[in-house]
Amino acid sequence: MNILGAVGKHQREKWGYYRRLTAVFSTVVFLCFKPGTFRRTVRNVLARQILFTGFEAARFVSLVAFLIGIAVVVQAQMWLAKVGQSALLGPILVMVIIRELGPLLVNFIVIGRSGTAVATELGNMNVAGEVLVLDAQGLDPLIYLVIPRTLGVAVSVFCLTVVFIVVSFASGYFSGLVLGAGAGNPGLFLKSVFKAITPADVGSLLAKTFIPGLLTGVICCAEGLSVSTAITEVPQAATRAVVKSVTALFFVSVLISVFTYA
Repeated sequence: MNILGAVGKHQREKWGYYRRLTAVFSTVVFLCFKPGTFRRTVRNVLARQILFTGFEAARFVSLVAFLIGIAVVVQAQMWLAKVGQSALLGPILVMVIIRELGPLLVNFIVIGRSGTAVATELGNMNVAGEVLVLDAQGLDPLIYLVIPRTLGVAVSVFCLTVVFIVVSFASGYFSGLVLGAGAGNPGLFLKSVFKAITPADVGSLLAKTFIPGLLTGVICCAEGLSVSTAITEVPQAATRAVVKSVTALFFVSVLISVFTYA
C-alpha cells in the first residue's frame, strides 16, 4: 500500500503540474491579445527580451545555418545531379530545412541559450524576494515577468528560424557553385524551392516556431518562479526547464507533423 500510495502521489503531483502549466499557457495567450496588457514597463521588458533572445543570437544562428547549408544543401544538389533528378531539389530542401531541421535547431539554440537564462534570472529574483516586492508595488508578476519573456522567446524563435532558412539556402547554393554542384541559374534554384512550398508548410513553420517558443517561455518562467528560498535550487530549476522544454519541443513537433502531413 505504501508503494501504491507513493506512485499515486507522484502521478497527482505530475498531473497537477501539467494543469498549472496549461493554465499559465492559456492565460498568457489570452492576455497577449488584451490591449491593456502591454503597458510601458511590459513593452520595455519585451523589447529587452527580444534583443537578448533574438538579435544577439542572430550571429550564432547564422553561423550554424551557414554550416548546415553547406552540409545539407550541397549534398542534396550533388546527389540529385548524379541521379538526374534536379527537379526534386526544391521538395527535398523544403522537407528537410523548412519543415524539420530549421525550427528544431533554432528552438534548441534558444532553449540552451535563453531558456536557462530566463529560469536562472527568475529563480534568483524569487530567492532575493524581488518578486514579492513587485507584487507589493502593484505589479502583477505574471504580466510583468512571464508574458514579455514568453512572447519575446516565441517571436525570436520565429524570426531566427526565417534567418536560418535564408542563410542555409544561400550558403548551400553558393557553396554548390564553388564546388561545381550548383543548380546554375539562381532563378531556377529559387523557383524550385518556392514551387515546393505549400500553405501547409507555412502553417507548419508558424506552429513549430510560435507554439514551442511559447511553451519554452512558460516552462522556464514557471521553473524559475518555483524556486523557494535556497540559492542552490536555481541550477536545478534551470536544468528542469531545459529538459522539460526539449521534451515539449519534440512532442509538439511530432504532433504538428502528424496533423499537417499525415
